[in-house]
Amino acid sequence: MVTAGPTHEPFDPVRFIGNQSTGKMGVALAKELAQRGAEVELILGPSSIEVNDARIKVTHVQSAGEMYNACLKLFPSVQIAVMSAAVADYTPVSFSSEKIKKNSETFTLELSRTKDILHALGEIKKNGQILVGFALENKDEMTYAKKKLVAKNADMIVLNSLNDAGAGFGYDTNQVTIFEKNGGEIAYEQKSKQQVAGDIVDRIIKLL
Repeated sequence: MVTAGPTHEPFDPVRFIGNQSTGKMGVALAKELAQRGAEVELILGPSSIEVNDARIKVTHVQSAGEMYNACLKLFPSVQIAVMSAAVADYTPVSFSSEKIKKNSETFTLELSRTKDILHALGEIKKNGQILVGFALENKDEMTYAKKKLVAKNADMIVLNSLNDAGAGFGYDTNQVTIFEKNGGEIAYEQKSKQQVAGDIVDRIIKLL
């Protein structure tokens, strides 16, 4: 199971809160796993990327809530879960069925926390399952990634730093550091996202 792309959190029929994720990294991971012989379930948020691979079954979702439900449904039956989607941390408390008009100079939107998908999967993870999370940070990156590895009961955290040029959302390249539950820590040079996917899958296979 691979998650990819952003989530969109709507607050009226035409507007939403989102982020700049394109889904490129997650789709690259899904393709790499399929090429290695895996049967891949890709849960894809709003993205312009088309996935045409008979070995990859795609479930399209929009919101963090939809992605949470899809992940919880699939996770018990998978061996590997790679959570690379950029899921919204907050979602609007209310939804207006009509487009909100420009009636004032300021507009306040109340938000509530979304469910933490990686944490939820870590709580129900069984022996033999591999759970991989991602962290995108721009301050105290390694400290946060190591804390996340433990707090989410993950087997691996893939760290992206916004301080690295050519890494993160929108680029065809990426630069990652992988932290493993067994204490492993590997920093990679900048590569294409497909090559980065290969490095990540290599580490997953070693964990298996």
